[in-house]
Amino acid sequence: MTSRETITGHTAGEIADSVRMLLERGSLRADDALPPVRTLAEQLGVNRNTVVAAYRLLAQAGIVVARGRGGTRIADVAPIASEGMASDTVLRDVGSGNPDPARIPDPASVLARVAGSPVLYGAPVIDSGLASWAREWFAADASVADEDVHLTVTGGAVDAVERLLAQALTRDDAVALEDPCFLASIHTVRLAGYRAVPVAVDAEGMTVAGLRSALEAGARAVVITPRAQNPTGSSLSQERAAALRTVLAHHPYVLVIEDDHFSLLSTQPYRSVIGEGHERWARVRSVSKFLGPDMCLAVTASDATTAERLALRLGSGTTWVSHLLQRLTHALATDEAAASTIAEARAHYAARNAAFAADLTRAGLPCSPGDGLSLWVEVPGTGRAVADALMRRGWLARTGDEFRLSSDEPSRHLRLTVHDLDDDDAALLVRDLAAASSLPPRKV
Repeated sequence: MTSRETITGHTAGEIADSVRMLLERGSLRADDALPPVRTLAEQLGVNRNTVVAAYRLLAQAGIVVARGRGGTRIADVAPIASEGMASDTVLRDVGSGNPDPARIPDPASVLARVAGSPVLYGAPVIDSGLASWAREWFAADASVADEDVHLTVTGGAVDAVERLLAQALTRDDAVALEDPCFLASIHTVRLAGYRAVPVAVDAEGMTVAGLRSALEAGARAVVITPRAQNPTGSSLSQERAAALRTVLAHHPYVLVIEDDHFSLLSTQPYRSVIGEGHERWARVRSVSKFLGPDMCLAVTASDATTAERLALRLGSGTTWVSHLLQRLTHALATDEAAASTIAEARAHYAARNAAFAADLTRAGLPCSPGDGLSLWVEVPGTGRAVADALMRRGWLARTGDEFRLSSDEPSRHLRLTVHDLDDDDAALLVRDLAAASSLPPRKV
């Protein structure tokens, strides 16, 4: 930085915004060191804790990294990890998180049923047929009276979560996120400038102590996955859901977003943390896992105020979801052949994951299949070391580091998508995983 381009501000927010501005102007670049806390506090005439808070805001937004004696530096702008197939690789990709295209209903069978009168500006945002089906879909799991449930349609679950947070929060507001976390939720929070507050996840889902701590830290919204948590595969137990509802009962105006991304493919019951009388809430259900990622649509059930604010961001003719797509979704969701395909897919994912987890356990890598498209595998040492060793054997895997919010230590997990492997390839991957983990060979 030149002498005329220095960090300014008297509050933590102002100092953080000043660093952002210098970065946008090119006065700061990747790996540039920021002034030591004491030095900057003296230059600005502020308390040392104010600078500490500013640097913490920047770190939570992914703009700076703390390197101990190396000081606080501008983070390197690296490609953001995202779901999907890896490009430009000859390795066998077992980290995609994709559904099996052969187990997605064929839309051609119902296309003739989606024709209807043209939809013009000013029409309702949600198609009446989809709305009727969605009400029945949500009704079985509702914890509030039907008349208090309001429906909104968005371009997928990620779009819904982004809009829900935007209508409730402003920059630097705190959001409680599961840790490890779904990649899209991490991106959404960081790119919007919110503060991600990590809440640990265990075999029963989001932890009670973690949620309580996040709320005490000022979290104004909570994003939680009630079942098939990505990447861990955990689902809320009945006891855990009840305990989380008790904690949230003391914070009725905190926005609670339940992202039920796996919905019709899940083998687990839906257990909600939204208690009766909670004022700000939303349940989001996407169709992308069982109808395919290209069917980018989600339905949100929420309280009236949240629905009204969300609708303002989905005005007809601007950012509404195509009624042709809505009708196609409704036609597939109510088609008997499609329902059979979805049921077969549900059984296939569960069976393949369970078989692979059992083989891993016999090979010396204890693993629970959980719920979802992928497995969360704990390995000896670091996930990165094991993933590197797998690459030398022809496999491309995702490490747990990509899904972490708190990164004090390297992750000891891999997330593996294995449901599309045949028996021979699955057995080979188990053997290669054991070898990459430096385990003695065992019969699989």
